[in-house]
Amino acid sequence: MILIFLAQAAVSAAQIPSVPSAPPAAPAQAAAATEGVTRYDPSFFAAYAPGNAQEMVNRLPGFTLDAGSGVRGYEGAAGNVLIDGQRPSSKTDTIDQLLYRTPASAVDHIDVIRGGAPGIDMQGKTVIANVVRKAGGAFHGLLAAQSTSLGDGREYWAARAEGSGKLGPGTWEGGLLIGEGQDGGQGEGTFATTDPAHKPQSAGHIHAQGEGATFTLNGAAEEPLLGGRLRVNGRINSGPYDSNESDTFTSPTVQTTREHQDDDFFHSEFGARYTHALGGRASLETVLLRQDKTERYADNFQGPGDSQIFHQNTTTAESIARAVLKFQQTLKLSWELGAEGADNTFSNRIRFSDNGAAVALPAANVDVEEKRGELFGKVVWQALPTVTVEGAVREEGSNIASTGDVVQEKTLYYTKPRALLTWSPDADTQVRVRFERSVGQLDFGAFVASTSFSAGVVTVGNPKLVPEQDLISEIAFERRFWGRGSVVVTLRHTEISQAVDRAPIFQPDGSAFDAPANIGDGTKDEEGINLTVPLDKLGIKGGRFLANSTFRQSQVIDPTTHAPREISGLHPVDWDLHFTQDLPVRHMTWGVDLYGQQRERYYRFNVIETRKYESQVAPFLEWKPRPDIQWRFEVDNSVSRSFKRFDDVFGGPRNLSTLALLQARSEQPSRVFSVRLRKLFGV
Repeated sequence: MILIFLAQAAVSAAQIPSVPSAPPAAPAQAAAATEGVTRYDPSFFAAYAPGNAQEMVNRLPGFTLDAGSGVRGYEGAAGNVLIDGQRPSSKTDTIDQLLYRTPASAVDHIDVIRGGAPGIDMQGKTVIANVVRKAGGAFHGLLAAQSTSLGDGREYWAARAEGSGKLGPGTWEGGLLIGEGQDGGQGEGTFATTDPAHKPQSAGHIHAQGEGATFTLNGAAEEPLLGGRLRVNGRINSGPYDSNESDTFTSPTVQTTREHQDDDFFHSEFGARYTHALGGRASLETVLLRQDKTERYADNFQGPGDSQIFHQNTTTAESIARAVLKFQQTLKLSWELGAEGADNTFSNRIRFSDNGAAVALPAANVDVEEKRGELFGKVVWQALPTVTVEGAVREEGSNIASTGDVVQEKTLYYTKPRALLTWSPDADTQVRVRFERSVGQLDFGAFVASTSFSAGVVTVGNPKLVPEQDLISEIAFERRFWGRGSVVVTLRHTEISQAVDRAPIFQPDGSAFDAPANIGDGTKDEEGINLTVPLDKLGIKGGRFLANSTFRQSQVIDPTTHAPREISGLHPVDWDLHFTQDLPVRHMTWGVDLYGQQRERYYRFNVIETRKYESQVAPFLEWKPRPDIQWRFEVDNSVSRSFKRFDDVFGGPRNLSTLALLQARSEQPSRVFSVRLRKLFGV
């Protein structure tokens, strides 16, 4: 059910500027001159001539944008960017979209806070950026259009229109996005099956295409009210997705199997945030939020003598109420106290048939309701001019009840402490040490069945899951150099309890299905390097080189074989390289992005599945003939990156059966050529 909308992603970079609203007299602005806060004025970005705040944030040394997560609740879903000291009141209108809508001309400066500072809500991150906007509220507008062409002849389009401006003493903003896109994970390819001795069993050709459309309408308004400021926001998003795959066997006999998938959804969100200053040193913030989503998914597989049909209808809803009191006790000490409550519902209905006969899947029809409550407190203390200490604790309680195929109820309580110590021996060097207990959230989608017939997988649900719990120890070293350069080295060790992975669920007749499950304790070690090098000193004027890499080692005990193995789905290595060069005289920027090969592995009770993603190269060119006009030309998948899957299939549970088959699939998506035109108004 994963849909990649390249058209939406590319045109989202053309979102419209929003009007800066006057921030409340909150403590978030009080620490701009303290240790650990680096200020970047517009002059720092002038050579690049950025069009919006997102392009400015992407140029911050040693900073990588995190738009936030889709977890339930509000407190744990934050990204690592604030706007005027506040995070967005919306969860679906994410921080990267808001940055796209903020013109560079509206940004007064950007503060990068490393390791915490009094009055700054770090939102659980070790590094955040605070985009501080200028006062005012002139009209800003944008029109953008994109054309996308694939190497196989398919063409797509997308368009965006947005605007913002003054509304009496307040502000307004709104936007509309419509467009089409393709699933970048599908294409032409081959498949083959051999026995353990590599003797061919079958072979054939794959033809797979996935495409969809999107419609997004969003708006917000902010007004002064009763001495504070009220912001209301709304967003609706819908889109159909359609996928077709034909597998033509060339041996041992000529035959064809076909699979068709449909995935249609409608998502709405409405929220409100009210902030009020309580004297000169305190402020109170309240947030109300409501989300609703309906989704209909169908998977139809047809082959010689075989017909399987899977239908799934899902409805989810989330209601959140939150209040936070922030207090700047001194210039070196601040704290906040807050509470959050949420009600989440999930309803799922599944029908599955094999050759016309209904098949009962465990936990196929389930209704789940979760009531969550959380109390939290945070304190930031600048103990010494070079040392900052941040402490936080969150006390979480939830009650989860399910009805339908599985009737059960459980109540969970977790304490989640966090401590961060930052030492800045000089203006360019910083060491950060973090200890934290993190508790994951249960994925309601793991409670119910799912399928991919072409991959030969039917996964059942497991409502007995409990959240994974992690004890995290982290140390990071950062050194800034050459004005715009930086290197960050991070070492992280995680002790895992109740690891969520894959395990068999056996039926009374002796058959088994794969399911998500808690499989015990585990460990994970990560080493990360982030490098930014300005290339002017090396003779490439206006050039910049970025490199990111993460190395991972993990271990759990396999629930089937009871032997140590890595955690399913983790990449042992991730890396990417980026080169850009600004050519101000020509009003151009060009560059190339290189994303390294990835590998992930899943351990089901009777299959070991390995997925490999080859390296991807994406060159681009941006031309700004005028400050209000931008053209962007880009080629994604320019070297025809391939996706490969290898399955080691056993005759039964891997601890009791021998290897029976080796299956291999390889797909090569098309090259993607895109052209985007963006026109700004009121810059």
